[in-house]
Amino acid sequence: MMKLIVDVALKELSLRRAGEVGLDELDDGATISLGDKTLVLTTDSHTVKPLFFPGGDIGRLAVAGTVNDLAVMGARPLAMACAAVLEEGFLVEDFRKICQSIDTAAQEAKVTLITGYTKEMERGSLDGAILNTTGIGVTETLVTDHGLKPGNKIIVTGTIGDHGVTILAHREGISVDVDLRSDVAPLWETVETALKVGGVTAMKDPTRGGLAAALNDMASKANVGILVKEADIPILPAVRSMSEMLGIDPLQITNEGKAIIGVESERCDGVLAAIRKSKYGKNACVIGEVTTDYRGDVMLETVVGGRRLLDAPVGDPAPRIC
Repeated sequence: MMKLIVDVALKELSLRRAGEVGLDELDDGATISLGDKTLVLTTDSHTVKPLFFPGGDIGRLAVAGTVNDLAVMGARPLAMACAAVLEEGFLVEDFRKICQSIDTAAQEAKVTLITGYTKEMERGSLDGAILNTTGIGVTETLVTDHGLKPGNKIIVTGTIGDHGVTILAHREGISVDVDLRSDVAPLWETVETALKVGGVTAMKDPTRGGLAAALNDMASKANVGILVKEADIPILPAVRSMSEMLGIDPLQITNEGKAIIGVESERCDGVLAAIRKSKYGKNACVIGEVTTDYRGDVMLETVVGGRRLLDAPVGDPAPRIC
């Protein structure tokens, strides 16, 4: 997908910037300069299968995903637009449930849905429903995904792999005795607590490609190395065991309620303590640090004491997750 964007889309588009961050940066959103204000704009399409899953549905996913893209750029969400494409014959009651989830998540995130659009496609041409959401926020402290500096600490705001593993298990009809649920959640409150402490240098939400893809993207863009300790990465036992059953790496699977935060070393303890007091940051951990070694790469210190490169997934290990 990244190769397609860089080799095709970017080469065919001429006007790619309206502020400090534009399309070329390939960040979670882009900025619009408006006098003394900096607005952040982001957009996304959601094609999750199944539409309803333990812990959420496509409606909650659409709101949370958009809010989180704004949040990791330091932007307080202001408003959203939502376009729905529905297959002919889609149940009205299911659409009602999705709209209710959108409303509940929007209220939680304190973001207003102000415009939208709905289209229908003939039966068989679409798998139920697709939602496209666009969000706009305002920031006083712009944060990008390429701001890491040597010596920074890397914080992840909670357990990894919950969303992707839950979707896969539910999709495959695998029943488990443990409570396996998606982590889908809007993160502005959690991110805001970190920003208030200060010292945040870079942020990214580890969605498609998971923790591995996000860390590699951050390291490459900042031309730094990242050393991550496997033993410090929080993974629920149920997620770990299900990942082994499904043959996937939980570090490469989508998360929808977590953020990766780079923070100055001297502010790390304060930021971590603040995050842990937020609703979705109770399991936050420091998982590594930024170095000048192996620039552009991520090194994983394994539980047995060795080190290996933590590569980004070559392809999407689990399509239709978000």
